[in-house]
Amino acid sequence: MSRLTTAEMRGYQQICGNDGAMMVIACDQRGGMRSLLAKDPEAQAAISDKTLGDTKADIARFLASQASCVLVDPICAVPALVDDRIIQRDTALLIGLDASGWDTSPEGYRLSKLVPGISARSVRQLGATGGKIMVYLRSDREEANTHNIKILRQCIDDFAREDLLLVVEFLTYRFDDEDEAEYKTMLPSLVIGGSRICLDCGAKVLKIPYPGTAEACAEVTRLAGDVPWAVLSAGVDHSTFLKQVEDAMRNGASGVIAGRSLWKDCISLDRSVTKDRLQSVAVPRLREIQAVISAHFKGVKSEGIDQGQKADA
Repeated sequence: MSRLTTAEMRGYQQICGNDGAMMVIACDQRGGMRSLLAKDPEAQAAISDKTLGDTKADIARFLASQASCVLVDPICAVPALVDDRIIQRDTALLIGLDASGWDTSPEGYRLSKLVPGISARSVRQLGATGGKIMVYLRSDREEANTHNIKILRQCIDDFAREDLLLVVEFLTYRFDDEDEAEYKTMLPSLVIGGSRICLDCGAKVLKIPYPGTAEACAEVTRLAGDVPWAVLSAGVDHSTFLKQVEDAMRNGASGVIAGRSLWKDCISLDRSVTKDRLQSVAVPRLREIQAVISAHFKGVKSEGIDQGQKADA
């Protein structure tokens, strides 16, 4: 397995809390965030990047400030988060490289896309702790992944040259002609298989969908070895996600990178509503997730002292 360099390890420490576990607030969505802010397609299209940037700034100000890190996109959120001093100095910053949406091949495969002009060097220049790349994978169909694995390897190599932390995320998906019930039964094997592909490409930190079962979580941990992995929320309701986090943490996960399950029903085009709901709804949800993480995560040990104890010394 690929091991973190000293510089990458420092970046990884910064996206983790004092207990050594990842607790990252994800708000790098663009299309998905527009669909939450407005229901009508015309109204969604009218929402500017500036409005999305303001929404992400509110999430960073009121929610990510209570966590260890925030994940944003390079289109709407930065450099304003840094230049306007919205992000706190002890909140780490990850920048997503993947473009919104996907192209579709003639065979129906999802083809991932990158934001033009964003590289490891530009991520560093934006003041970020590291980057995040997301690709779509169907581990049961080798031919479906050729394009996306090429993108994945390209990004991993780029960040290795810059010696900058890169979090690798993948999502799996159902084909249009595929039975939904049958697809759901395949999810554990697809998540395990997708994790294997990312690890084989050299991923050093993973962000993955909930593997579906405790046994699948344990198998991802076995495959990953020393590579830490975080579970993503995929927009499920908060109570469901809490159970998934507990399952993942009990079986070897190193934290959480969560977005919509925290804030999807809190954001509004009325920023006063967003502020109130982030404070009254999203922050208590975050505290519940943090409690689950603290109950199960042992932290990284060094000479008998864990990271949390070091931070308190």
